Amino acid sequence: MSENMQRPCSVITDPIFTRHNLARHEERSERLMEIDRFIPDHVVRRPAVPASFEDLARVHDIRYIRTVERLSAREDVSFLTADTYISPGTFDVARHAAGSSVAAAVHATRGEHCFALVRPPGHHASRDRAMGFCIFNNAAVAAAAALATGIERVAILDWDLHHGNGTQEIFYSSDQVLFCSVHQQAEFPGSGWVDEIGEGEGRGFTMNAPLAPGATLADLAYVFDEAFIPALVAHDPGLIIISAGQDMLGDDPKGGMNLWPADYGTLTRRLMDALKLPLALVLEGGYGPSQKRAVGSILEALAGIPFASSGGEARRSTRDVVRALIRLTG
Repeated sequence: MSENMQRPCSVITDPIFTRHNLARHEERSERLMEIDRFIPDHVVRRPAVPASFEDLARVHDIRYIRTVERLSAREDVSFLTADTYISPGTFDVARHAAGSSVAAAVHATRGEHCFALVRPPGHHASRDRAMGFCIFNNAAVAAAAALATGIERVAILDWDLHHGNGTQEIFYSSDQVLFCSVHQQAEFPGSGWVDEIGEGEGRGFTMNAPLAPGATLADLAYVFDEAFIPALVAHDPGLIIISAGQDMLGDDPKGGMNLWPADYGTLTRRLMDALKLPLALVLEGGYGPSQKRAVGSILEALAGIPFASSGGEARRSTRDVVRALIRLTG
């Protein structure tokens, strides 16, 4: 077994994440509570930690942070957008989601795979606005904190069904953060097209692979093998963060992809084998009944349990996307 397979593995999980809640909303506390019993016994559980104001302010506008804090102090539910709510205490919960993502990154830099099982999710949140259930951009806060400690290069790989538009926007002009996103094309929020490749010093450091509905593991494995992994290796990051949304599962009500829970274990092992670095994962979306099994598969992969290779062939549309992506960013 390789050194990367022998690394310790932990999760950050805490009852505090159930306090941001709105009954019958898609992004409610039950989706995280259901994951808990699929955390293997050998995985170390760590408590949540809050982000400092400085952590948040590296990524978010101060006025926006204060707005979230002020609305969270109310006794009733309010909305930042039509689908992004703030319940009493949300600021503290979101602060712990961001801080726990920072902590997961720290554990990874110290040689430990770590999955921050947090909510609310974050990858749609931009510098000064919420979107798509997201309050603070957890992965971006973790990346910015790592850069502030002296790590020169960070990579963020987003495999959520939806494009991580907020993360892309935050680092669009940076050559220190390589952002790779595979997602369903033309889904919410409507961004993430292959020609969005960054600007200025960041040109070429944003890679988007928008896939047609119906994608399977073979399609994602092709994107990883032909585009993302070579770019990640070339970037030579000191930290890799996975924006881990498991809503490409075939039973997820939000999209039209066809992954199975074990496929996420296969993708995780693919990255581990190729990159030889501990992974920091941050929970994003995932709303179907098998999301909990997918998270369990990821944790098993991190612990070194083998998973089958992709099998099958990528569709022609996927190969065309990858060809265009390499041409634009190569």
